[in-house]
Amino acid sequence: MKGFGYLVKEGVKNVWSNRIMSIASICVLVSCLVLTGAAALMSLNVSEMVDAVGQNNEITVYIKEDLSQIEAKYVGRDIEKMDNIKEVIFVPSAEALAKYKEQLGDQLFERLGDRKKVLPDAFRVQMLDLSKYDDTVRQIKALQGVDTISDRREFAKKLTKVSNLVNIIAVGVVVALIVISLFIIANTIRATMYSRRFEISIMKSVGATNMFVRMPFLIEGMVIGFISAALSTGALALLYNALVNVLVRTDLPIDYIPFARVVVPLMLAFIIVGVLVGFFGGFISIRKYLKKEGNEILGW
Repeated sequence: MKGFGYLVKEGVKNVWSNRIMSIASICVLVSCLVLTGAAALMSLNVSEMVDAVGQNNEITVYIKEDLSQIEAKYVGRDIEKMDNIKEVIFVPSAEALAKYKEQLGDQLFERLGDRKKVLPDAFRVQMLDLSKYDDTVRQIKALQGVDTISDRREFAKKLTKVSNLVNIIAVGVVVALIVISLFIIANTIRATMYSRRFEISIMKSVGATNMFVRMPFLIEGMVIGFISAALSTGALALLYNALVNVLVRTDLPIDYIPFARVVVPLMLAFIIVGVLVGFFGGFISIRKYLKKEGNEILGW
């Protein structure tokens, strides 16, 4: 146990001895982990949003512009007569615009142009049975006077496609950053080995096992990975919460996953990935030296 403590101490000391290269390794690995975590959080939020939309039984039915409010209400009565309808609420254009103005502010609202075209009279329609959702939407679309229907399921499908595209791009970038991280960590540890080559040659000459020689450098890589994981969790928490606060102020009707809900599994994943990348970076860098003996390490 005492020997293992010495090896751990040497590994930690190596990180500080080569702090410039260690900082470079940590920066690249943090970038990799933050990007991975951001993609994962986006995917989780989109999945939850899609599930919520899938369980939503409400649609908004917009009425054609040339219909008066009295004619629009007749369309609403036709919708009420359908079998799968639970509730129909009339939303006049003026009421919708007033709410929209409150959300946007006066300056942005003034730029809408022809406001009647932006938000016509509409109905919020709730259904009884979600299994008949598509059939009910088709029946409502077939009614005279109905212009368009705001179907949140289509929005969910488009959002999922965007999320999948972002995830594919993120995976490619993450793989590239992991390779770069391995390269930098390997070179960091290789620099440590070069500065300690005389000590390593003596250890090899007196019969030190490969594991004894290797362990401090593996620990060095793992410490770099662990520090990167901790910094990545903190950085991602700050960025995610800042973004959520900005989006909340826009009054978008979206529920976001609290970071506290995912912080533990995310941190564990970061630690595992960071430590493994550091471990393999150390393993790659030391492998060549362990094939040599004594004076060969020094080039004598």
